[in-house]
Amino acid sequence: MNAIDPSVSRADAGDLRVIKLAILAIGGQGGGVVTDWIVATAERNGWVAQSTSVPGVAQRTGATIYYVEMAESDGRQPVLALSPSQGDIDIVVAAELMEAGRAVQRGFVTPDRTTLITSSHRSFGVLEKTAPGDGIGDAEAVTGVLEIAAQRLLIADMEKMAQEAGSIISSSLFGALAGSGTLPFDRESFEETIRESGKGVTASLRAFASGYEAAKGATPAPATLHAPAATPLFDAGPAGPADLVDAYGRLLARIEGEFAPPVRSMLRSGLQKVVDYQDLAYGSEYLDRVADLARLDDPAGEHALSIAAAKYVANAMAYDDVIRVADLKTRQARFERVRNETRATDDQVLTITEYMHPRGEEVCGMLPARLGAAIEARPKLLAWLDRRVNKGRRVRTDTIRWFLTLYALGGMRRYRRALLRHRHETAHIEAWIEQVRAVSPRNHALAVEILKCRRLIKGYSDTHARGVSKYDQVLSAVPMLVDREDGADWLRRLREVALKDEDGVGLDGSLRMVAELDGTTQTAG
Repeated sequence: MNAIDPSVSRADAGDLRVIKLAILAIGGQGGGVVTDWIVATAERNGWVAQSTSVPGVAQRTGATIYYVEMAESDGRQPVLALSPSQGDIDIVVAAELMEAGRAVQRGFVTPDRTTLITSSHRSFGVLEKTAPGDGIGDAEAVTGVLEIAAQRLLIADMEKMAQEAGSIISSSLFGALAGSGTLPFDRESFEETIRESGKGVTASLRAFASGYEAAKGATPAPATLHAPAATPLFDAGPAGPADLVDAYGRLLARIEGEFAPPVRSMLRSGLQKVVDYQDLAYGSEYLDRVADLARLDDPAGEHALSIAAAKYVANAMAYDDVIRVADLKTRQARFERVRNETRATDDQVLTITEYMHPRGEEVCGMLPARLGAAIEARPKLLAWLDRRVNKGRRVRTDTIRWFLTLYALGGMRRYRRALLRHRHETAHIEAWIEQVRAVSPRNHALAVEILKCRRLIKGYSDTHARGVSKYDQVLSAVPMLVDREDGADWLRRLREVALKDEDGVGLDGSLRMVAELDGTTQTAG
């Protein structure tokens, strides 16, 4: 064995061949595993390798960056870097499409040097999920940037390959790295590393093979750039007692008999949503509201008002409350989804921790309307209640105690109509619909935009309160716009600003602009 001289500096090692890799992965994707595999493969082939990692921010606002440097061994010990540098990376491996885009932003990907290997699937980040509107990043635009930024781009749905093989994405990424030919090691050496790991070897080798063949071009490289479509509530039609199924059928027949063909598809989806949310009577109430608004529609306008009503009235009636959240968290389909996403096997115990942060307002909303209103009317009493309940809690729905607690809360939907929150929501919906009725004869296009403004309101607790505040601000401009031909365009612009404006500064400025158009001195409060 040759002695290793630890005194050789990085400059002295300049004649050695050095390969630099950055791996970007989020929690659960096995970034550390694939990094260890790369190091083990390099060392098996006589190279000196070193890996480091910089943890990302929690809750998916950034990936952990794993960095590997490897050098051919000639008996000396090179001094290897601890972190990647801009413009100095040979290979970037990203376990998710937007992380590949972030690698470009950080300067890790350069067109004269870098091979970029990335999965095309999406794992939505916190900012995408919490945006008031559609905050999902443009995957196609990112892919276009990657094609320009990298010397060589290998993109495929590595997540799908791994799932089909019963493994995790680290295995298919490792296979794509081997198939790319960027490392001077043969396929058997990579596969031997997986075998030596001793865990999930068979499934990992299947996923490795899929990634390897995709990188070699032997199989198509599918690009799943968008989230899959939502699964319908009733995949094969509603099931249950015959009398209830018949009653639901009569509601569907009502859609076919009373509404224009362009509106029916949206109505069927809306009916599914509100019936699943509450009951058949609630579904009938939904159709009544939409039918009332449809009478205001302009047939020459391609039923725009009716279609908007079918969509947004359903969303408004199926508001998020404690009962709804508890119901969704205790459904069998939810447990099955979590088990599938975590790839838990039948012989593994799955634990699920829920994060709950109720406010005093949510507690009042769960009370009978008169009692809840009496507490809300007494600020000191409401503040006293809020101090006792407004605390973050972690509860486990895989335990009997908390599952039954949430299950009982979800079962309270039979009493929902008698609760304070329902009274508030019903009053808000009626005021919204009444405004549409009042505006439609004077400015039909503006009435359609008023319906669409309901998308500003979603979620519950603080999220709901912020949405209602923005909704109120946007609709405060309606009196200034109702007699303008471009009033609908201006309300649409205000809504889009509100959806993207986190702190409200942009919305305030836009409202002042509308006030100036109206020739008033009104400003947004």
